[in-house]
Amino acid sequence: MIIKISEDKKEIVKPDDIYRILTDCLKSEDKVDRDKEHFWVFHLDCRNKIKLLELVSLGTLNSSLVHPREVFTRAVGERSAQIIIAHNHPSGESNPSDDDIALTKRLVKAGEILGIELLDHIIVSSNSFTSFKEKSLI
Repeated sequence: MIIKISEDKKEIVKPDDIYRILTDCLKSEDKVDRDKEHFWVFHLDCRNKIKLLELVSLGTLNSSLVHPREVFTRAVGERSAQIIIAHNHPSGESNPSDDDIALTKRLVKAGEILGIELLDHIIVSSNSFTSFKEKSLI
């Protein structure tokens, strides 16, 4: 699923921008099941403007099946300069799990091979977020 982003929200300056966009999407999209994990890819141009926002995986209550192939397929086709990945934790806790950290490392390596930098991984909960970049996990 591709989500349209309004022009005034397209530039990403800080992780809080991603948090606001995702919480707006989760509130406004009728098709979004708020009790499941959603894994999103923000496709960016070389000026950190969002080209598109893609829902890559719809998981379960506490997990999401994600593979580098799904994350980077559209990024290659759209000629994205870089990406930011994000997912929600329906539990309300935004701290990364060991699986979240391992997946992020794997996606960073895949991005390096493809020449598409993974700028950040944002975990969103109902009232907070965690940025891997701010926590020096990327």
